[in-house]
Amino acid sequence: MDTPTTPAPGGRSPDAAPLAAPKPKIRPGRIWYLAALLVLLGGVAWLVIGLISVSSHVDAFPRVPIPAGGQIILDHSGGYVIYYEGPGARSGRIPAFRIRVTPASASAAVQSLAPYNTAVTYAFGSREGRAVLSMQVSHPGRFSVETRGANSVPGGSDLAFGDSIVGGIAGIAVPSALLVLAGIIGLVVIFIIRVVKNSRARSAVPAWSTPGSPPGARPAWSPPAPPGSQTGPPPGTEPGAPPGSQTGPPGAPPGAEPGAPPGSQTGPPGGPPGAEPDSPPGAQP
Repeated sequence: MDTPTTPAPGGRSPDAAPLAAPKPKIRPGRIWYLAALLVLLGGVAWLVIGLISVSSHVDAFPRVPIPAGGQIILDHSGGYVIYYEGPGARSGRIPAFRIRVTPASASAAVQSLAPYNTAVTYAFGSREGRAVLSMQVSHPGRFSVETRGANSVPGGSDLAFGDSIVGGIAGIAVPSALLVLAGIIGLVVIFIIRVVKNSRARSAVPAWSTPGSPPGARPAWSPPAPPGSQTGPPPGTEPGAPPGSQTGPPGAPPGAEPGAPPGSQTGPPGGPPGAEPDSPPGAQP
């Protein structure tokens, strides 16, 4: 025979475990990892795109072969850098030779030609170059380039004429480095904050407790009472009295005065219950 059970008030079974408090959300959320990663990847992308741009710019420099020489067209006045391109350019192993630049058109004019004192090198694909001379052009036009004493220069070497690539590389490297550094710092800071907050959340005291219990107390649990049992003291027992004690005499009905025999009453014999002593029958109290 199945006995239906009655759920406790609130729709929960008496022996059901208390619901756990919802886990608090940790701030900043994991989405901030993505933001920091995007900043880092932005710095890498800036560097890659910038280097591709510089490589394309270097490829567009006008060149003459060594030792044959030739003519070039410089389309603006101002400063130029002459780069040696060939084996050993980056390491500085450049054979000694002389370079002479003369105007080849009526409007062209060279102002000065001097050694380049700063080590500036590049390598893009199979192209390897090093700055060797700086040149000032007072008027643009066509120029003739001669290389004297360059018989020992390896074949396939060139002289490239262009502007300085230092500013372009610095404009690429500095923002890229800052973005990459900001992304790495952001990832580290977010990771540390989340680890600290997770640790504090795990060590925190549970927020659920029974009504009236002190903070941090765990709710007590006792098995359910069988059907028909009584949770309070038996009838006639004062609160706080030991089990089995009774306020009246043994065998007396509940409410009987102490010392009165069973069936006795407090009024006169033959009188109605509650009548005063020595009062005639029928008299009103």
